[in-house]
Amino acid sequence: MLHKPRAARIALAAVAVTTALAATACNASDKKSDSAAPAGGDTKAGGKSLVLVTPEPIGVNDFLKLAKQGTENAAKKLGGSSNTLESKDATAIQQNVESAVRQKPAVVVAVGFEFNDVIAQQAEANPNQQFLLVDSCTTKTYANVTCAVFREHEGAFLAGAEAGLLTQTGKTGAVVAVDAPQIHRFSDPFGAGAKQVKPDSSFTQLFVGGQNPFNDPARASEQTTALKTKGVDVVMGAASAAGNLGVFNAAKADGLKAWGVDVNQCGKAPGFVVDNVVKHTDIAIERGIEQITGGKPGGIASYGLKEGGITLTAFEPGLDQSQCLIAQHPDIVTTVSGLRDQIVAGTLTVADPVKG
Repeated sequence: MLHKPRAARIALAAVAVTTALAATACNASDKKSDSAAPAGGDTKAGGKSLVLVTPEPIGVNDFLKLAKQGTENAAKKLGGSSNTLESKDATAIQQNVESAVRQKPAVVVAVGFEFNDVIAQQAEANPNQQFLLVDSCTTKTYANVTCAVFREHEGAFLAGAEAGLLTQTGKTGAVVAVDAPQIHRFSDPFGAGAKQVKPDSSFTQLFVGGQNPFNDPARASEQTTALKTKGVDVVMGAASAAGNLGVFNAAKADGLKAWGVDVNQCGKAPGFVVDNVVKHTDIAIERGIEQITGGKPGGIASYGLKEGGITLTAFEPGLDQSQCLIAQHPDIVTTVSGLRDQIVAGTLTVADPVKG
């Protein structure tokens, strides 16, 4: 769930599929980065060209930076090259995907629900072109569309366990953009994780809602303060990048501990953000491209704790420099690591709100 155009990379990609909340290049040549890709999928050197299309300019968006890095890494493994087309709006998304297809790369990679319709159109019109759609999937199945999605609920459960071990009031909460199953993947498991380690804890979630639920930091801040009045002292921010800034600001003002999503957001409010449910787009892209170029395209691949697609900042290298409060609690990291191992081994199952 990062800033508004992506409406919450917190897997809000899939929200468009499950809740019909769709985000309504300037043009195909608007902005390109990386080395220029050859016109064909196979390069003269025997490698493969790849084209990544993003729903917005990468800029400082760490989630999209990971997508770009994953595409570049995959290109290197193939002995080929990669090219990135950065979009600015819905029109540019359409044009950039069409431009990518004209290059005839081995794989066209797209990140986010914003691409659902255009990838479906282009996949049907170009059956010989392979597509990798990350963090979402087309409604209809296509033999040349491979989807990579994430099990965010597994990471949210672990974040909730941290919250259960840190709460002083026994009351946990979440500020959520909208009341939709996909977004509940970040809130419901958070409460469940807290109860796993503190059975008598309670959980309350409030929704941002309104006309712009993914870009309303003021409302997100108000809801966080409202949780404080209910005695909540630890809160999951599931309100998009913009909304989470409101959560973090209120956390600072009200003395709460907060959690972020998708990437390390601890730097947004040092001393108040405990940890983050991290989504590794780079891993999903590398493995998706490997699957496609290995001759097994199509279908949906799910990435969770076991596959390394979902994790916590607590388990990432460089924790000491992360600015996350969890670095001050190695005992909690050890305890939560044990829960992670149980989930990976299949001895502990986290309920998925999307599946009811």
